[in-house]
Amino acid sequence: MAEALKPRTSDANGKLWGAAAEDWAAIQEPLLRAVFVQALDRLRVGPGTRYLDVGCGAGLAVRIAGERGALCSGLDAADGMLAVARRRSPRADLRRGDLEELPFADQSFDVVTGFNSFQFAGNPSVALAEARRVARPDGRILIMTWGKPEGMEAASIITSLRALLPPPPPGAPGPFALSDEATLRGFAAAAGLKPLEIVDVPCDFVYPDLATGLRGMNATGVARVAIERSGEKAVSEAHAAALAPFRQKDGSYRAKGGFRYLVAAP
Repeated sequence: MAEALKPRTSDANGKLWGAAAEDWAAIQEPLLRAVFVQALDRLRVGPGTRYLDVGCGAGLAVRIAGERGALCSGLDAADGMLAVARRRSPRADLRRGDLEELPFADQSFDVVTGFNSFQFAGNPSVALAEARRVARPDGRILIMTWGKPEGMEAASIITSLRALLPPPPPGAPGPFALSDEATLRGFAAAAGLKPLEIVDVPCDFVYPDLATGLRGMNATGVARVAIERSGEKAVSEAHAAALAPFRQKDGSYRAKGGFRYLVAAP
């Protein structure tokens, strides 16, 4: 089992995602609020629901679930993100660790969510199997990814740093690898889950001005990799160029985007 857990990526990912955690929490994460609300509605998260968010980031989904009366837990790789999450939800059980080895007992949760997290684990199949282990037999597991790139304005923003990143390993999946319905269902089934429904949720990239947009976009883990390799000036310039077509008359920015999530049974 120890070999199957490798490679673990929490140390590397924690450093990247924790570098600008406050900017992520203040600017980028709130863009996903509507997605979190819709997903938690569909999963019927409410009073007494035992809820776990893996890759919980700064804990916005955990806070929303807690406000509904759920009994909340979360796991993330970044100490900076967890510090914000703990401020937001002091009663939640929030831990640092690897998705491939969740520090929770078998069959502990009614609902387990992974908002853009499972696919970025060092070993995604093991991470999904761990989610299955900690979910109750009648529970539900949510896997979220980007929506289909065709016709999505924000797709050009999401891919704007390609030239500034290290070359990906041969055969490495791109950011939209799971956007295909059959691929997403196969991803879940390969880990022993029973894929149920797939739901698409609109989620636009909206910023009041360029400076705010750059702070938010430069706070992502992918952006931090690019900054380490190519410098913050180059990353900001690439993001500014990607945002330029979506500038509104009042100086704000709006690009249509969206996410897709799959609900599965253990």
